[in-house]
Amino acid sequence: MSAAYERGNTLDEGGDDVQIPLRVSPDSPEPMYHQIEVQLRGLIVSGQLTEGTLLPSIREMALDLNCSVITIRRVYQDLENEGLLRTRQGTGTFVAAVSTQDKQGFRNQAVYDAVRTAFEAARGVQFTREEMEKLLKEAMEEWYE
Repeated sequence: MSAAYERGNTLDEGGDDVQIPLRVSPDSPEPMYHQIEVQLRGLIVSGQLTEGTLLPSIREMALDLNCSVITIRRVYQDLENEGLLRTRQGTGTFVAAVSTQDKQGFRNQAVYDAVRTAFEAARGVQFTREEMEKLLKEAMEEWYE
């Protein structure tokens, strides 16, 4: 299941439609809130969602993604606590101003977490350090060709 939002209002620039592509799967082992949170964080720190972009209301996003309002409220609250979103009573939830340094920190953390997960999987199947180094080197060569 996926949803794409077209929003016309932003704090700083009204008029341009902004699409917010989110893909969630109820079959994923990751909780739905985590799938949504990771994708929204990625869109913000990559600059695809810029400062002032108006996000869908909690109810609207929950309806479109076929999930609970509580799930979306948790996502918005978590990202607001991280400084990536801000909510204005009666106006909505917007992408906050995020410094280049903070964006880089979030990017680094996302990749670190993914690499750590890969190492945990390797440990689970008794991969040696040498096997892991070889596999990482092969993957990097393939990816950066």
